Amino acid sequence: MTTGKNYIGNQLSAKGSKTFKTFNPELNKENDVVYTEASSEEIETALALASAAFLEFRTIPGVKKAKFLNAIADEILALGDELITTYCAESGLPQGRAEGERGRTIGQLKSFANLVVAGSWVEATIDTAQPNREPMPKSDIRKMLIPLGPVVVFGASNFPLAFSTAGGDTAAALAAGCPVIVKSHPMHAGTGELVSSAIIKAAQKTGMPNGVFSNLNSSGIEVGQKLVSHPKVKAVGFTGSIKGGRALLDLAAKREEPIPVLTEMGSINPVVILPKALENRNQQIAKTYAGSITLGSGQFCTNPGLILGIESRELNLFIDSLAQEIIQIKPSCMLHPNINKGYHKNKKTIISQDKVQLIANYTQEIKDNYPAQAIVKVNGADFLQNNKLHLEVFGPFSMVVVCKDAEQLATVIANLEGQLTGTIISDNDEISKYTSVISALQNRVGRIIFNGVPTGVEVCESMVHGGPYPASSDSRFSSVGVSSIKRWVRPFSFQDWPNELLPKELQNSNPLNIVRSVDGKVSKQKIE
Repeated sequence: MTTGKNYIGNQLSAKGSKTFKTFNPELNKENDVVYTEASSEEIETALALASAAFLEFRTIPGVKKAKFLNAIADEILALGDELITTYCAESGLPQGRAEGERGRTIGQLKSFANLVVAGSWVEATIDTAQPNREPMPKSDIRKMLIPLGPVVVFGASNFPLAFSTAGGDTAAALAAGCPVIVKSHPMHAGTGELVSSAIIKAAQKTGMPNGVFSNLNSSGIEVGQKLVSHPKVKAVGFTGSIKGGRALLDLAAKREEPIPVLTEMGSINPVVILPKALENRNQQIAKTYAGSITLGSGQFCTNPGLILGIESRELNLFIDSLAQEIIQIKPSCMLHPNINKGYHKNKKTIISQDKVQLIANYTQEIKDNYPAQAIVKVNGADFLQNNKLHLEVFGPFSMVVVCKDAEQLATVIANLEGQLTGTIISDNDEISKYTSVISALQNRVGRIIFNGVPTGVEVCESMVHGGPYPASSDSRFSSVGVSSIKRWVRPFSFQDWPNELLPKELQNSNPLNIVRSVDGKVSKQKIE
């Protein structure tokens, strides 16, 4: 049962004076529970608890952290139908999506649990001493990854579970040994409180220090600003708009001690369809991409918002087919009236640009908070001259850019901002003739897809969910998969340190039996 209160460590609290409610976009009305925004006092208390908890939590063995992460997964599952019902009431998303996202959230937690049990993620590297080396003796130097400190995680609007309270950022930070303070997203504060209760129960059952987790309600930007500016915060995780992410980056940079803000922001995910593919399976590609563009009302960061092709009869036929396919798909509910409003505003901005042609627009009667999907077309030269056409339209919308040749196609790609994904649709061996296009695309994205759709992000160790700015603030990191643990750590070296005082990961006997690099050789062997 939700209370509308904040979790300040393991205590529920509601000392603030500002309140708000969540909204049911499907029923087009507010939900009943009143939520209290965290006060300045509660923010200070949560951060003091997190800072104190870090001193203990950073040294907790991987096996014990794994029990904590697995317990969170179990407690989330134990919330049962209440979590699913609340999720749907706050998002307008269907039950199947809620259950699927819950499964992904649990899977992420268990993946990180497995990672910290194995232990090798710390990248232990040892260069043993050579006291007789000439002309200078060599010191014993040992390196590993250590946690940064308390992390603030901003919940995402479009994934109330998998990218929010116990989502990827939180799971990775906890696995690394960093306490987490979640700035709950106001659109799904009830879902956030329920998941927070699961995390707190898991923390208590597994003996984690009070303050390892807190959840703060907020309906505006003030709580987030105070958190990012606070000297006890050592890193920030954010999934959302370019505007929001950029504001946090600027705020963190102005601190006396600047801190990393790891963001996943805007992306229009270019899709390149090569000529032979269009010639051989025009209709199939159109149907597939109509489904991808409208999936989840287009509310995915990997939505294919830009389709690129070379001028031809087959490309024209594809555009006609795509237009016909997309208007046959029944619209679905968006997450919130404000998101629907933003979609229509940005859609209108694009359509009103000179030389842009509206190819398809859903015109049948639709319910409140349901978007009308659309497809527009522009030629390559006009796209290159108008940066407004690069705008992300968050929703079921895509733009087809008709390029005059492969050279212009590569130029269009090279002039794009950083993107999460790029896709190549190709038949037979034709892709080998477009090396300049592939090279340009690889330079602009974090993940390249062959003959698929960008929607759908597999949670695995090889996944990269990030890319050059503004797709993310640091293209060296992924926000999905166990490698995202590296967002919340830093390398640290011990020089000539007594063996018995070293962390177990670096001791001669290798008591944790992890994979290490010793004098350039990777092994689990002891150092004699």
